[in-house]
Amino acid sequence: MPDNLKPRGAAEVEQAIQWALGEGKTLELVGAGTKRAIGRAAQWDATLDLSGLSGITLYEPEELVLSAKAGTPLAEIEALAAASKQELAFEPMDYGALLGTPIGAGSIGGAIAANLSGPRRIKAGAARDHFLGFSAVSGRGETFKSGGRVVKNVTGYDLCKLIAGSWGTLAAMTDVTIKTLPRAETEATILLLDLDDATARKVMAAAMGSFADVSAAAHLPAPVAARIETTGAAQAAATAFRLEGVAPSVAQRKSVLESLLSSFGSLGTLGEAASRTLWRAIRDVAPFAANGPSGKRDLWRISTAPTRGTDVGRALVEDADAELIYDWGGGLVWAALPATDDAGAPLVRSAVAAAGGHATLIRAPVAVRAKVDVFAPEEPALAALTRRVRAGFDPQGVLNAGRMWAGV
Repeated sequence: MPDNLKPRGAAEVEQAIQWALGEGKTLELVGAGTKRAIGRAAQWDATLDLSGLSGITLYEPEELVLSAKAGTPLAEIEALAAASKQELAFEPMDYGALLGTPIGAGSIGGAIAANLSGPRRIKAGAARDHFLGFSAVSGRGETFKSGGRVVKNVTGYDLCKLIAGSWGTLAAMTDVTIKTLPRAETEATILLLDLDDATARKVMAAAMGSFADVSAAAHLPAPVAARIETTGAAQAAATAFRLEGVAPSVAQRKSVLESLLSSFGSLGTLGEAASRTLWRAIRDVAPFAANGPSGKRDLWRISTAPTRGTDVGRALVEDADAELIYDWGGGLVWAALPATDDAGAPLVRSAVAAAGGHATLIRAPVAVRAKVDVFAPEEPALAALTRRVRAGFDPQGVLNAGRMWAGV
């Protein structure tokens, strides 16, 4: 077989993996390839290109369910859902700008494999929380299914939670079923200007605990806010709160939130169009785009408790001159560090260990990713469990071997 395998159906995926098993080959799994640069710089014998598995196979808006082949572009799915005034509530981010790959080209299989989620994560959950079922081929060369086409599903093991976020190391998905939800009639964003990071954390916690029902909360320090069209004119740090729903509800909750925030500083408001633009930029981490002023910096994605995000950020600013974005009310920290031969990994790991959570190296040169732990190192007991799970699905290490951790 050639070095690049591009199956057109599930049967051909099974044949390709069986061939790899028989020949003792390893396979790199890719869809659209927009996240190909994330992970360890491992080597594989051939590429299994799943972009040929494309097309929506079922969409029942009244049942809030959609099925599609794994290589189906997210843009196609989102456009179809929007036509029925629905959306993917987990708001999957687009890594194109960060990694210098085509924007808007990601696939639904890639979104699930990476367990993507955007600013609405604090309210709607991540991709795995909207993942209802799938068909896939394991590293054993066996086709299997899990879940179904209903929102409530209690049959057998919940393998959806296991496959989501596994980065193609357990199975090659061929078809997925996801939940869709009604799209908000409108939205608005309240901006609170010129807060320092620590104060912003406290204010975000207060807003998220209020009756305003905030669907997203983020803090952009001044240098970062200046790179976003909707916040740059203020020339100050911007703390943003999104409200979504029907117009009367948004207006009432906006009043509640303004009353809560007015004592902390100057307020601004973004209407629907500007609000969508802002949160798309935050979702896709646009200030750190590959073609921007921070494009040469190494980039980390850090998940921690919202109360500890600014502790991590402060350590990285003081010791590494990091540029930061705080999303998820402070629980998601994007940190762009000056490029070094270790991407600042010792400092990042130390700061995260002190606060709790985990960090993933999203952008760095190939040579750096070859020697630095890209995904958070696991404790021995958890690492042993990971190896056992991997062995159950892919005992010979055929699929994306070494992409997440060396030897796994």
